[in-house]
Amino acid sequence: MSNLIWLASLLHTADSFYPTGGYAHSYGLEGLVHEGLVKDRESLRSFVLESLLPSLAAVDLPLAAHAWQAFGEPPDWSGVATLCELAVAVKPVKELRLACERVGRARLDLLSTLRPHPLSTAFAGYVREQRLQTPAPVLAALEARCIEAPLEAALAAVLYTTLSAVLSAAVKLLRMGQNACHTLLVESLTVGAATFTQATQRPIEEIGYFQPWWDVASARHETADGRLFIS
Repeated sequence: MSNLIWLASLLHTADSFYPTGGYAHSYGLEGLVHEGLVKDRESLRSFVLESLLPSLAAVDLPLAAHAWQAFGEPPDWSGVATLCELAVAVKPVKELRLACERVGRARLDLLSTLRPHPLSTAFAGYVREQRLQTPAPVLAALEARCIEAPLEAALAAVLYTTLSAVLSAAVKLLRMGQNACHTLLVESLTVGAATFTQATQRPIEEIGYFQPWWDVASARHETADGRLFIS
């Protein structure tokens, strides 16, 4: 597949128009807003740069990097299963686990429908056989392999889709305009891209991130009196 074709396909999967259901999730941001921990642009910037990006660098990006390698030729199905289980285990909050699984499941269904590929067909069968969950970072790696996108491009897609989802939610939750959010998005993408090498070199046994105030706010969100987002 030519560079132009895989790039166009990757842009498609990273677009908010791509129906993964990501628009329904704030990935814990709404809980933080309810708790008063994120209330304006500065506190949002602190959350993104000091919590969200480190979490991506320690969890989702290395998960996607290891999965991209595991989906090589031939696929390491045992390694894939380990990563699917680990991706669920490292998220202590129910809402965030469900968000990761639902978006991943939607990505697998779309991949099977829009871009049928022997690798995605084999993975879908393996998931049914082993009764595995389908976490979003693993599916991002599978998508990249199926469209022949390189590892760094797969990581860029994970970084962009997560940041854009959270900042899109911020427009609805906070008194912030589009320009302010896109300025923060550009800054965050620059900082996040610098972690790609670190993510590819992070051992599986070191994947994980602990941020209790974020976890507690996300857990309380489940029983909030009113919610705009599922997570």
